[in-house]
Amino acid sequence: MRIINYEQKYEQDVITLWNKVLKADTLTALKFRKQVIFDDNFDSNLCYVALEDEQVIGFLLAMKRKFPYLERGLEPTRGWVNVIFVDENYQGRGIGGKLLTKAEDALKELGCKTITLGAYSPSYFFPGLDEENYPSSISFFEKHDYKSGEMNFSMKKDLHGYTISEQTMGKYREAQKQGFSIINFDYSYALDLLEFTKKEFGGGWKRNALISMQNNLAEDCILLVLDKDKNICGFCMRMIDGNPMRFGPIGISEKVRNYGLGGILFDFMQAEMTKRGIYHLYFVSTDVPGRRFYERHGVQVFRTFIDYDKAL
Repeated sequence: MRIINYEQKYEQDVITLWNKVLKADTLTALKFRKQVIFDDNFDSNLCYVALEDEQVIGFLLAMKRKFPYLERGLEPTRGWVNVIFVDENYQGRGIGGKLLTKAEDALKELGCKTITLGAYSPSYFFPGLDEENYPSSISFFEKHDYKSGEMNFSMKKDLHGYTISEQTMGKYREAQKQGFSIINFDYSYALDLLEFTKKEFGGGWKRNALISMQNNLAEDCILLVLDKDKNICGFCMRMIDGNPMRFGPIGISEKVRNYGLGGILFDFMQAEMTKRGIYHLYFVSTDVPGRRFYERHGVQVFRTFIDYDKAL
């Protein structure tokens, strides 16, 4: 067995093995290229294949930023292990450990002091470890001194037959009495929305809104909450990854969070989706308080992830 840096000639073999081992996260060559080799920070020196008689039996992708990511910048002391897997016929032979150690040593050499599993913004495959679908992953990484953190959840909802409840409409009428309104995005609010998302929620949310505008999708995919002075005080959107069913993010300005606007806005977006013939809603990650919010609106958990990091 030998470990080498990734080469393009191994692409199909890596994808075939990926789909064989990571059964809950299969992908196409297009998705692999987009999120691996076409990522700005891809470095073949941080991407490895394990070979046995020239057969691909393992793969690891690690990342360290070469280009700044919004207000986070280069995050110079942080690295990521985006994905690792070994052919089931070769597991238990220490191959995964050798791949991981090679990546850790390379990241440490580049100045990393912390390694995060998955959760590589803005283009991650996993927001953490999934114990249900990959039960051996927890013991593997804990054996290598990775420490668990917060839980986060992927959630979904069937929108067939969805209608806004009279209770929600009653809440909206009360909010209107306070001067609030919910509208579809209008480009006259373009700069205001970019400033609002950056100030209230950070550059990642601004980036999502900006890409939607650049692709001329914002009028169809974004809702705004306006206050009595017609200033933006909340928004939500969908389709941040090109999938019309993907919901989020959603946010209300901290100063107006006592009016129930988040729940109203979420219900309005569900109605907008059903108008467009979109009958399923999902998102990849929310925290424990977010889970409670969405469960009150009939959204169900379908995957659970746990954050894991390691201090080098």
